Amino acid sequence: MNKLPHLLFDFGGVIINIDYNRTLEAMRQLGSGIEFTQAAQAELFDQLETGQISAAQFRDGLRAHYGLQATDAQLDEAWHAMLLDVPAERLALIAGLRAQGYQTALLSNTNHLHISEINRRLKAQYGLENGIADCLDRVFYSQEVGLRKPGEEIFRHALREMNWKAEETLFIEDSPQHIATARRLGLHTLFLTPPLTLQDALPAAIRAFSA
Repeated sequence: MNKLPHLLFDFGGVIINIDYNRTLEAMRQLGSGIEFTQAAQAELFDQLETGQISAAQFRDGLRAHYGLQATDAQLDEAWHAMLLDVPAERLALIAGLRAQGYQTALLSNTNHLHISEINRRLKAQYGLENGIADCLDRVFYSQEVGLRKPGEEIFRHALREMNWKAEETLFIEDSPQHIATARRLGLHTLFLTPPLTLQDALPAAIRAFSA
């Protein structure tokens, strides 16, 4: 192919480092038997990530479902514990690709609590006034769209909004169920499994796309 691929990035595990176990452990310290994994999660979390409930309702749901006696601040701290760093070299890689003419977008299952916290950190560390949105052409958050991966419709929504064709798009993701949906829809994919990182794997994937 002689056309530059459009680049559709997942967020957690691709651009930002994530450790779900840190939130599980933090919640257990508050007395919860909460379970949350990359592949599956309870309805409460799905509702938060699709905008069906507010942050306040989410916190109340955690208290009700898991028997927690914790303040809002304690719950937020535990919820944010999974969020690690956004390495500067990843942002530099994306910036370099955009400078070369690549169109970029973010497609993330996330929630306003995490979005606000990550963007706060990105502003403090890198001076990004609008957080990660300053680094890409467009961002699509599940909580704002009202849809989640691995459902097909959120992919279709992003492609429509960007005016991209699936066969001209490379999706970079670390969850196998999301990769499966993208492939079913005809997108090219980069399954980013540890210890691979974005800067390790993306250049080769782009070359393979264009071969």
